Amino acid sequence: MTNFFSNRQRIKGAAAQNLLKDIWRNRWLYIFVIPGVFYFLIFKYIPMGGVVIAFKDYTPFLGIVESQWVGWKHFERLFQNNDFVMLFRNTILISLYKLLFYFPVPIILALMLNEVRLKVFKRFVQTVIYIPHFFSWVVVAGITYVLLTTEGGIVNEFITWAGGEKINFLGQNAWIRTLLTLQTIWREAGWGTILYLAAMSAVDPQLYEAAKIDGAGRFRQMWNVTLPCIRSTIVILLILQIGNFMDLGFEQIYNMINAGNKDYGNVFDTYVYTIGIKEGQFSYSTAIGLFKSVIGLILVLGSNYLARRSGEEGIF
Repeated sequence: MTNFFSNRQRIKGAAAQNLLKDIWRNRWLYIFVIPGVFYFLIFKYIPMGGVVIAFKDYTPFLGIVESQWVGWKHFERLFQNNDFVMLFRNTILISLYKLLFYFPVPIILALMLNEVRLKVFKRFVQTVIYIPHFFSWVVVAGITYVLLTTEGGIVNEFITWAGGEKINFLGQNAWIRTLLTLQTIWREAGWGTILYLAAMSAVDPQLYEAAKIDGAGRFRQMWNVTLPCIRSTIVILLILQIGNFMDLGFEQIYNMINAGNKDYGNVFDTYVYTIGIKEGQFSYSTAIGLFKSVIGLILVLGSNYLARRSGEEGIF
């Protein structure tokens, strides 16, 4: 028995030494990881302790510990709120719009860029479609206003010149979801091609040569070689997209909604800002955020499970 425990200790000691050697050998990689680790610790994990105020009537003067425990009160209030159905519907529909219409666009763009053989033109196009990603949502909203406003907007001026009547794109419920989706496509599609192009660069060129020998043209090579080789990347990014299904981003929607389109544009993110920041209902807004997080976790776990059942690796 003594030999058994001594052997285990030697094995653990050897494993620890090997781990330390590996860390020292790759020390620069670990150093580069440190800022990301601190970011997630400070802004993601440590704030999770404050989630407890969703179950309390939080008062800043009393603090988290001394505030009164109320259990599920704020969640019941959320589900009984007359605006809950509207907020949930808008969040789901806008997310579906982005999933159906935005998600395929970076894949299509990457496939098209991958087929371009003139490097100068390819780099020029990549630069042009990357640039919008660096615009803030305030700038994007301003550009949208300049283009679509009824008071001298370029689009409405063209419609009037063509003999039509001006359309209030910015102040009607019918247009807000379409505008949000188009903004996302214009701003993020080019940036989203980076991962797909990186995945395509790792495809074995011999596969294309074999496809050419079999008589496959460019389209068939793309369909039968490129897409299957990047399928795992597509699945992982799809899972991550589904995980953010309830998180549409506050800045974009806040800069676009107004009294004329809020019935179709108001979502949980903007509602939390109004309730939590403007009105100071911290416990209630935290309960809404926790509800969103739980739904997102369920979606991630479900989509990852389905991906693994279908033969893909998933994210874990």
